[in-house]
Amino acid sequence: MSQLSTDLSACSGFSRRSFLRSASAALAAAPILTEAHFARAASMSTSEVPEFSMKGIYLDANENPLGPSDNARKAIADIIPNGGRYAPPLYFGAMKLFAERMGVPVEHVMIYDGSSPPLHYSSLAFTSPTRSFVCANPTYEAGQRAAEIAGAKVHAIALAKDYSHDTAAMVKADPNAGLIYICNPNNPTGTITSKEQIDYAVANKPAAAVVLVDEAYIHLSDATSAIDHVKAGKDVIILRTFSKIYGMAGIRCGFAIGRPDLLKKLERFGQAPMPITGMIAAQASLMDPDLVPTRKKIIADTRNKTFAWLKANNYDFVPSQSNCFMIDVKRPGPQIRALMAKDGVYIGRSWSAWPNYVRVTVGLPSEMEAFQRSFKKAMDTPASAFNELPFSRTHRDGLFA
Repeated sequence: MSQLSTDLSACSGFSRRSFLRSASAALAAAPILTEAHFARAASMSTSEVPEFSMKGIYLDANENPLGPSDNARKAIADIIPNGGRYAPPLYFGAMKLFAERMGVPVEHVMIYDGSSPPLHYSSLAFTSPTRSFVCANPTYEAGQRAAEIAGAKVHAIALAKDYSHDTAAMVKADPNAGLIYICNPNNPTGTITSKEQIDYAVANKPAAAVVLVDEAYIHLSDATSAIDHVKAGKDVIILRTFSKIYGMAGIRCGFAIGRPDLLKKLERFGQAPMPITGMIAAQASLMDPDLVPTRKKIIADTRNKTFAWLKANNYDFVPSQSNCFMIDVKRPGPQIRALMAKDGVYIGRSWSAWPNYVRVTVGLPSEMEAFQRSFKKAMDTPASAFNELPFSRTHRDGLFA
């Protein structure tokens, strides 16, 4: 048997055709949103669409300025001559390695170009006009947007006093909930929801609901994964991405982990071809045992130095374990964003639930020094100056730009 046949057989729980199937025509008007879309929307004024440029300091999209690891870069360079091939074995090689790392059978994982597609597809698969979407407020918006496309009602539950997900309130929000979305660590706050709180959600959710745990940022934190629920066969799907600690946001690779029957429900929405660079870079990253702890420390050290500076200058912020955090600027967040943009420092957006907060991504030490200078300058600007600054909302539901 050829290596390709062997690899195909190892993943017999999934149709070979699913990897060639394009997105359903019915979803043509339902774009899969990523952090990049929200960051771009927040940078637009009502009068112009700015040209993208790498000039300036970008702390607005939770990207990792370290980029892919050295091993991943080498793997990408080595495979470029084969860029004219679809390379099906790479799909299954990446899936098998990832499954081994997660301690689950390969049939329990599905590869995607990032974690945005399975988040989108999960919302479409498990919500409807009669099955609602339950999430925290504020949290990452993409799942909610997809649920709205499905015609689902959205229950956005305020975070608890410690900025964790209020899972007790979430499971009570609707007895007909279809999907309960828990982002852990949360985006935008970077805060942790304890394993006990997630366990509570899984044990007490409506019987027909699925719990979707988005662990995009988990490597940056001390949070405990909910993978044990997948191993126990619960109604749980976990999302992982290589966009954050692995620095592959522009290269694209991610996974959904869950029971095969749950993952099967995502397949009907399509499976875009994976870039071979993303698959090979993901494998190289997984095989580097020092990558995650080294980068976790680098980002944490930079984040904590920034927190020390914020404290010293009496700025209020939400302590985070991720590569982003929220600052209370005591005025509409877009005003501070607009002033800092004049300095070439681009920080993240605000959320309608927290209009006076801005999200900041942790960048390189030199970038955070530039952030400090620009942020202090903006915060020291007299209130009268803000009357002359243009800022707007995006076109969706009052999302602050």
